[in-house]
Amino acid sequence: MPRQRDQKLHPAPPPRRRRILFPAFVWLFVGYAVGFAIFVLNLPRPAVDSASKADAIVALTGEGGRLAPAVLLLEQGGGKRLLITGVNKATSKRSLKTLLQDAGAAFDCCADLGFAAADTRGNAEEAARWVREHNYRSLIVVTTSYHMPRSLAEFGAQMPDVTLVPFPVPEERTPAAWQTFRRLHGEYIKFLASVARIAFQGLTGRADA
Repeated sequence: MPRQRDQKLHPAPPPRRRRILFPAFVWLFVGYAVGFAIFVLNLPRPAVDSASKADAIVALTGEGGRLAPAVLLLEQGGGKRLLITGVNKATSKRSLKTLLQDAGAAFDCCADLGFAAADTRGNAEEAARWVREHNYRSLIVVTTSYHMPRSLAEFGAQMPDVTLVPFPVPEERTPAAWQTFRRLHGEYIKFLASVARIAFQGLTGRADA
């Protein structure tokens, strides 16, 4: 009796609804998997030299050796100034220089630290304010390869009139295969979320979404 009563309270979905929902979920999964594969296959390869040129350089803090290549670009004349965005507030320019072998005279005069950003969107907003302050028209973006698509999306949304030059760098350590998959999958989800939010902002004109 209790089982019959439960079936009456929670009837099974009609067969027609199941026939519609199951294929929809399958196609959704297939589309997601294909999109993830395309995302991974189109990740940029790490830059092999420091020949990139632009008005300025921005390096995003985080995982991977992002700062050293950006500093080398600055020292070799790749840009007029360097912004390191998303720096821990307890970090000073002097202490940071001791960790960077290539930091020299250009770093002393022309490197700025940004402390306001807490994520990639914040990096883009902080960099956009800095770019407008200096009236730059082109910018080298230095970050890891897997992080580059989302960075370019966020930076492009904040600075549509600025030419962005990607400078992808490799990770400092090669993680295990399962760690790589987990990282790429997490980044793919964040990339989709950024693209969806930016598209929504473009359609509604809302900058706070």
